[in-house]
Amino acid sequence: MNWNVAGAMLMAAAVALGAFGAHGLRGRLDAYQMGVYEKAVFYHFVHALGILLASRFPVVCWLLLAGIALFSGSLYVLAVTGNRALGAITPIGGVCFIAAWVVFAFRSWTK
Repeated sequence: MNWNVAGAMLMAAAVALGAFGAHGLRGRLDAYQMGVYEKAVFYHFVHALGILLASRFPVVCWLLLAGIALFSGSLYVLAVTGNRALGAITPIGGVCFIAAWVVFAFRSWTK
């Protein structure tokens, strides 16, 4: 997998989803839902940037990708549908993010 391409595409998706939330969902979601959506975009954006930063460590990139899918993905769906059952998936994505940064630190330290 070309992690630079993946990271760049995920960055583009984060910008597009952020713009969609700001313009397409404003007025359709209540304040709580908009806050959840904005949090999803923020974590998506930061961790897509992380993929670009950590592209030389595939395991880190896979963990970041899993985190984006599980954490941000579940929050996107939760915000738009109101289905709170998806909140059970969100922490798994958070653990993926934490694991990715710990592995990144370890791999960087030992290189």
